[in-house]
Amino acid sequence: MFEELKEIICQYVEVDEDKITEDSRFMEDLGFNSFDFMSLVGEVEERYDIEVEERDVVQIKTIKDAVDYITSLIEE
Repeated sequence: MFEELKEIICQYVEVDEDKITEDSRFMEDLGFNSFDFMSLVGEVEERYDIEVEERDVVQIKTIKDAVDYITSLIEE
């Protein structure tokens, strides 16, 4: 999941995939703006056939947060 998410992230922001860690923060470290982040969320929803709740999006700050959240939705 982490590796797949890194590939998707690189489609939205110019960052070296090797520099993305689980502790990387979307906005502060990777340079996402809110539009890019919401576009990423939409792509993740399509790819994994999940629905991300808007109230949960604000809690996702790091790559690890995203991986944990996506995994929890897939396992439901």
